[in-house]
Amino acid sequence: MVELTPQKPLDLRKTLAGLWSPWGVILLIIVAVSLLDIAALPDIMLMASKSLLKTAPYILFAVAVIAYLQASGAETLIAKAFEGREFRMIVLAALLGGLAPFCSCQVIPFIAGLLIMGVPLAPVMAFWLASPLVDPASLLITAGALGWDFAIAKAIVAVSLGLFGGFLVSFLVRYGAFANPLRPAKTRGCGNLNPFAGQPVWKFWREAARRHRFAILAKENFLFLLKWMSLAYLVEALMITYIPAEMIASIVGGSGAKPIIISAFIGAPAYLNGYVAPPLLAALMTQGMSAGAAMSFMVAGAVSSIPAMTAVWSLVKPRVFATYISLGIGGAIVAGFAFSAVA
Repeated sequence: MVELTPQKPLDLRKTLAGLWSPWGVILLIIVAVSLLDIAALPDIMLMASKSLLKTAPYILFAVAVIAYLQASGAETLIAKAFEGREFRMIVLAALLGGLAPFCSCQVIPFIAGLLIMGVPLAPVMAFWLASPLVDPASLLITAGALGWDFAIAKAIVAVSLGLFGGFLVSFLVRYGAFANPLRPAKTRGCGNLNPFAGQPVWKFWREAARRHRFAILAKENFLFLLKWMSLAYLVEALMITYIPAEMIASIVGGSGAKPIIISAFIGAPAYLNGYVAPPLLAALMTQGMSAGAAMSFMVAGAVSSIPAMTAVWSLVKPRVFATYISLGIGGAIVAGFAFSAVA
């Protein structure tokens, strides 16, 4: 007689948790598109894959650098460099953010590393807000499509928003806000190494414990970024496929305060990045869209796009996430009114 091995009962909670994970949501999206619009699936997957591959060099470089710094114990030097220099760091972070060639998603790996290594949240927020708004390439594209006045104004907005966000967060931190901004991680290293004690060991590969730490950290950071970036770009591809840009933009036409405010709230989840937005906005402005509404849309879209919000949500606690989004949308509205007044 054959004995049957009893099967373990299905744990519904674990199954639902797995489906709600980034990989689970990705699978559900693919299945849904396969059932409802199988013809569009190849283009959607190709679009998301191209975006991910374009970001891959930044991710791999960031993973290697972060793992190297932590395995070698460089956090001790980085932490000391920021002690008592927060004001200067906020200013530098906001200024340098405009020179960094990163979009809102590509800057996430570097922000993650800074926060993990204990860099104060205020200068990180300053860089985080300023960096996605402008870089040398997008500045030239914006100038070509919308003129140098618009491009320079966007650069000024980027630095101003970074400075305001950095100093606001610094003020709030002094009164007890944003303690431990990162979401808790299951593991952030291995062994008994204290990253903030002792001296850096730059040739970490000579020590087995540090080599092991490097491998663990590189794997953790890579998988973390891969799953969230994959989901972010898949959602972005869905928006490009099923939501016509003309339909989104047509809602924000006209003049006055209303289009500026609406533009910020529509631009926040929009998929138009710093390279795609200028040509479209140029066409819309010729059809009656105000310069202030265009600025509001562009700023909100760069800071608070779907990929950016997805990555930020995965990295920091809800209060930090809410502050980032509020600064992005609020800053976009203020920038829209300011540019409308001087344009």
